[in-house]
Amino acid sequence: MSNSSMAPMLAKRMAQSQAYWQTEAGRSLWDVQRACLGPVVEGRKGGHSLEMSMGPALMTMSAIPHMMRWAPTRALAESPSTLVCPPGQLALPDRCLDTVVVHHWLEHLPDAHYTLQEAARVTADNGVLVLFGFNPVSLSGVAQRWRKKQPQFPWNGQWRTANRLRDWLAFVDFEVERVDYCCFRGLVNAKCGEHWEAWGRRHNLPLGESYMIQAQRRQRHAPIERVKFGLSAPVSSSTLGATRTGASARYQSSDQRRQNKDRERE
Repeated sequence: MSNSSMAPMLAKRMAQSQAYWQTEAGRSLWDVQRACLGPVVEGRKGGHSLEMSMGPALMTMSAIPHMMRWAPTRALAESPSTLVCPPGQLALPDRCLDTVVVHHWLEHLPDAHYTLQEAARVTADNGVLVLFGFNPVSLSGVAQRWRKKQPQFPWNGQWRTANRLRDWLAFVDFEVERVDYCCFRGLVNAKCGEHWEAWGRRHNLPLGESYMIQAQRRQRHAPIERVKFGLSAPVSSSTLGATRTGASARYQSSDQRRQNKDRERE
């Protein structure tokens, strides 16, 4: 059970967001986000995955056998496979998950970078970390900056650009593989228009209301240390238990060669 003092606040925000996903605009956004995520997770067959989502489950098409969801409190847990813990202290070992999806939570956490650090920590070396966020340079994002602060989801969150999250991911040693934009609609349109959605997705225009970031851990090559074959002090033949024979006689000292010649004359 979560022991975080932030748990009641996070539970309230999660509960408030559910009303948005029941609206026409929310359902339309969820549909295009799920369509965007499908090609990323359908072919992955790792052992475990984690979804930290503010909306309905997105990974229903995944073939991963053990799929977990996260909740801030036990009351919001939807199944026995729900992870209930502080978002900045995930109760999981390092690099144990094939897929980790963080869906809009980074916009609603006071210490979002700690949650991202934890999500990166539990992602396996060959796993994928997926981040969903609202795009502040979309039409809705521009409108959000001009309108008064509203308490309803999604306007009460802190919208960050994909480039900002790219910098955050670099800090936790992750590299962005791809950014996909989705949900192209006007200010007065509730649905993501089918025509505009196909055109915007085809050209991946950075004007969609939402974006999806795929990131993986940077693979670093092991450092190669050159071995230096050197002796700190000269080693005598008696120390090694060897005698000079054959070609090694060329390295005798000049005094030894002179003594040998004197013996031959005698």
